[in-house]
Amino acid sequence: MKYTQIKPKKLYEKVAEAIHDMIRSGQLKPGDKLDSVEQMAENFQVGRSAIREALSALRAMGLVEMKQGEGTYIKGFSSDQIAFPLSTAILMNKDDVENLLEVRKIIETGTVASASKKRTAENLKAMEAALEEMKKANGNEELGEKADFDFHIAIAEASQNQLLVSLLNHVSGLMQETMKETRRLWLYSGQTTTEKLYEEHKEIYDAIIRGDGNSARKAMLEHLENVEKLLGKYFEETKTIK
Repeated sequence: MKYTQIKPKKLYEKVAEAIHDMIRSGQLKPGDKLDSVEQMAENFQVGRSAIREALSALRAMGLVEMKQGEGTYIKGFSSDQIAFPLSTAILMNKDDVENLLEVRKIIETGTVASASKKRTAENLKAMEAALEEMKKANGNEELGEKADFDFHIAIAEASQNQLLVSLLNHVSGLMQETMKETRRLWLYSGQTTTEKLYEEHKEIYDAIIRGDGNSARKAMLEHLENVEKLLGKYFEETKTIK
């Protein structure tokens, strides 16, 4: 039997790991200033070069920031740091669209339930504005798509959870790229289709106004399942992509 050789950790890696543990445990909090390189070298009983390398590694991980002339500080978590390591170039076939819609169903049904409880008057106005734009779209695929996107983002904003907003932004971006121009035209340019989409969004909105999380969740699921059926029909009719 062959065993993988265990390589000993370098000093700077041990230092970086120790500081990382302090951040995770809450000993070091966002905004805290770290000791000077000299002080940390003395505390960790290592050379200053090991401290500098450790700080560079932590900076590359987005955990600390170095301010010229001031020192090194622990960075706060920002939801926009989250990125999907997915290439939109591969999201081209029917299975990819179905998988992406499944992700949306999981995220958005929970998000809309939360929005029903936490929405503010400002959030409701943003949803109303998106619905008005959707009504005006009347077969205009660009306007219809933008209004649709704005409505779903307004719901995410209403959850008062910026992480959900960031996640939905990424998923929606992938969705738009996946659909490509031809599928967008097909989905948003039909008069009957856009009217149906408007009614589905209005039903979601009405449930949010009532603060009825269960109905909002159900309406969102039905809406996304209908979008899934529409896109499935597109694949059947065009047969351009398997």
